[in-house]
Amino acid sequence: MKLTNIRCKNLKAKDKAYKVADGGGMFIQVMPTGQKYWRLKFRFLGKEKLLSLGVYPRTTLAEAREKREAAKKLLEQGKDPSETKKLKKLEIVTNYANNFEALAREWHSQNSHTWQPKHSRNILQRLETYLFPIFGYRPIKEVTPPELLAAIRKVEEKGNHDLTKRLLQHSSKIFCYAIATGRAERDPTYGLGEALKPAKTKHNPFLDEKQFPGFLKELNKYDTPKYNGHTLTKLAFKLLILTFVRSGEIRGAKWEEVDFDKAQWRIPASRMKMKTPHIVPLAKQSLDILKQVKKISGHNYSNYVFPSNANPRNCMSENTFLRAIEIMGYKGKTTGHGFRSTASTILNENQFNRDVIERQLAHSERDTVRAAYNYADYLPERIKMMQWWADYLDKA
Repeated sequence: MKLTNIRCKNLKAKDKAYKVADGGGMFIQVMPTGQKYWRLKFRFLGKEKLLSLGVYPRTTLAEAREKREAAKKLLEQGKDPSETKKLKKLEIVTNYANNFEALAREWHSQNSHTWQPKHSRNILQRLETYLFPIFGYRPIKEVTPPELLAAIRKVEEKGNHDLTKRLLQHSSKIFCYAIATGRAERDPTYGLGEALKPAKTKHNPFLDEKQFPGFLKELNKYDTPKYNGHTLTKLAFKLLILTFVRSGEIRGAKWEEVDFDKAQWRIPASRMKMKTPHIVPLAKQSLDILKQVKKISGHNYSNYVFPSNANPRNCMSENTFLRAIEIMGYKGKTTGHGFRSTASTILNENQFNRDVIERQLAHSERDTVRAAYNYADYLPERIKMMQWWADYLDKA
């Protein structure tokens, strides 16, 4: 006799557990505690097995019968319903273990050694602030383009377009990592950039050829009573302009990178933005500055050419150049990075080979393998150009 909802409800507990069949191998088991469990008895490869179908009344009679029929279909396909259930449960557990936050932290850990410490911290902080609270707990396979877009648009609405771009880039790399390690099948960031507002490109302000001499005159006075600045800062700034490298590359310069005999400064790949080594030919004026610096800071026994005043074991502060620019009254008119643009503009206007200029600026090479092996490209031309630039600065 098949079960009914009323009969299931009225089944009472006894001293011992007992079963009431519904047919097709399914029965309800009533425990002495009064709890009622749906079970299915079946045979697989000649062995009798038992499958749990749920707890009554949370799993209704109709739902238990649906599960019974689904199990029978699996048997017809030659599959064991109990093993299938275990695998499904394992998949769910694995999916939640492989949530977005877990994969993001794993990706970050795998790559952080290739980044500067500050950059590494910034990436993790962005993820922790803007993405983890929204869908960090979600299995990475289940994160959809709409929910990712909604999270990034919250940042976009605040007008921070650079941050939205970075969050999208970080997310894409995380999904690609998940795909590569077999824990995702697709990258939901694909095409999302088209749904975001295009950011207005902001260029660093820089001095033109007419403004440049005035700044150089003020820089020469930086360590006089007019500005009361440090001589080491003035010399660092002069070398920054002479070499037109990035400010971080000047601040992190080490004596072991400087070859006075060859008149070269070789910056290792680990300190370059594009992660390829870079040669800076040193003009006579640049060598003179380095010799002056040696007399000033050499007694500190620091590895850094421009050590911190507070602690010689550290390099000069990242705010040093911006502070000097502000003190001299040029805030908003230029930045430390702006002198790269000034040098590039003047050198181009004086008919230097564009490829030579770009190589000296250490701009990205599309073929990164080629870049790693050809960092000495145009070196004779670059040596001549850097000496011309140093002489130009003297005249300016």
